Amino acid sequence: MGPVSHSHEFDLPKKVKALGLKHALSSKAKAGSIIILDEAKSKEVKTGALAKQFDNMKLGRALVIDGEFDKNFQLSARNLAAVSLLPVAGINVYDIMRSDKLVLTAAAVKAIEARLS
Repeated sequence: MGPVSHSHEFDLPKKVKALGLKHALSSKAKAGSIIILDEAKSKEVKTGALAKQFDNMKLGRALVIDGEFDKNFQLSARNLAAVSLLPVAGINVYDIMRSDKLVLTAAAVKAIEARLS
């Protein structure tokens, strides 16, 4: 009859998770912090060139969401401290609210709409 460790954690229902995601996206939309791109691709692996593009867009701390990232874009963006890459399957409220700007591709917008409908 020794001590038994119990887990007291609980999961949120799927509807509550979806509602939280909708509210996070709508708050970013109201603030004008969503940028939609056709695609996130780079011709070559150049972190400096990608950093200049992001500076021209005045992103600050950005979260880039795409269905599947281009290999060159992913390699270029991994060294940028203010940029986080996230696939659509991993989208969550915490990462959305933590970022200043939300950069979505057209494919990501379609995937998010399908997930939330």
